[in-house]
Amino acid sequence: MGRYLILAALTVLAGCQTVQTTQSGVVGVERKQTMLVSSAEMDQGAASAYQKITTDAGKKGQLNRDAAQTERVRRIANRLIPRTAAFRADAPAWKWEVNVITSKEVNAWCMPGGKIAVYTGLIEKLNATDEELAAVMGHEIAHALREHGRERASQAQAEGILIGVIGAVAGLPQGTLDLTQMVVDLTFNLPNSREHETEADRIGVELAARAGFDPRGAVTLWEKMGKVNSGEPPQFLSTHPSHATRISDLRVYSAKVLPLYEAARPGR
Repeated sequence: MGRYLILAALTVLAGCQTVQTTQSGVVGVERKQTMLVSSAEMDQGAASAYQKITTDAGKKGQLNRDAAQTERVRRIANRLIPRTAAFRADAPAWKWEVNVITSKEVNAWCMPGGKIAVYTGLIEKLNATDEELAAVMGHEIAHALREHGRERASQAQAEGILIGVIGAVAGLPQGTLDLTQMVVDLTFNLPNSREHETEADRIGVELAARAGFDPRGAVTLWEKMGKVNSGEPPQFLSTHPSHATRISDLRVYSAKVLPLYEAARPGR
C-alpha cells in the first residue's frame, strides 16, 4: 500500500505546471517556474487575508488615517498599475486595492492579485520621495506579477504531499493546506529567496521607469534603508541580498531602463 501511495504522490508532483508568469521586459527576467497551487486559489486566499488585515487596521484607527498620504500612495500606484501590462496582459485588470497602514515598521507589501499596503514608517522614517515610493511599490508589485507567493506555496505543498505520504504510510493523522494562513505567512513571516528579491528589484525599476518615475530612486531608497538597518547580517546569513550587492545591481538595471523613463517622464 505504501508503495502505491508514493507512486501516486510522485505522479501528482510530476504533473506540476511549468509556467512563464511574465514577459521578460527590458530587464530580461525569463526564469520559468513550477506551480502546483492555482492562481485562483492564491488570489482567493490573498483576498481573505487582506480583508482581515485591513479590517483589523480600520478597527484600530490605523487604516488610511492621513488622507493626503493615502492619496499620494494611490496616485503613485495608479501610474504603476497600467504599466504592469508590459509584463502581464492580464495584470491591469486585477482587483487592485491600495491602502496605507499606520505603523512604525518600515515596510510595504503586495499580496497575490494586487492587494497592496504601504506602512507610514516607510514613508516617514525614510522621508521617501515619489521616486523612492514608486521603487518600493514597483518591487512589491513585481512579486505579485511573478507570482512568487504561489511559487513558494507550491513548493510548500509539494513538500507537504511527500510528508503526508510518509505520514500515511506510518498511520499518522493528515492535515490540509490553509491558503489564507499561507498567504499571511508568506507575506509576513517567511522571507523571499535571493532569486525572488533580485527579480522583483529588476522588474520594479522597469515598472517605475515606464510610469515616468526616475528608476534611480531605487538606489537612493536602498541607500536610506542601509542607514536605517545598519546592523544587517552578512549576505551569506540572509536570504536577502546585502545592501551593497543590491545597490550595485540596481545601479546597473536602473541605467538599463533609463531610456524608458526619459520617454515616459511627465512633460515629454
